[in-house]
Amino acid sequence: MRNRLRVLRAERRWSQAELAERLGVSRQTVNAVETEKYEPSLTLAFKMAKLFSLRIEDIFAPDETDNVTTA
Repeated sequence: MRNRLRVLRAERRWSQAELAERLGVSRQTVNAVETEKYEPSLTLAFKMAKLFSLRIEDIFAPDETDNVTTA
């Protein structure tokens, strides 16, 4: 899963620690999401979307290699 978290954070000139505090998570969690080593829970994804005033799908997108099927 790809994400725009690093770009959105940089646009606001927030450090990883500042974003983590706003989200109520650790800086390590923010780093892991930004580097795509960790996919956030749905709850955390909603918090991120609310914080940036965006939809979840405006922040996160599946990789082309992800096997996502639609019904």
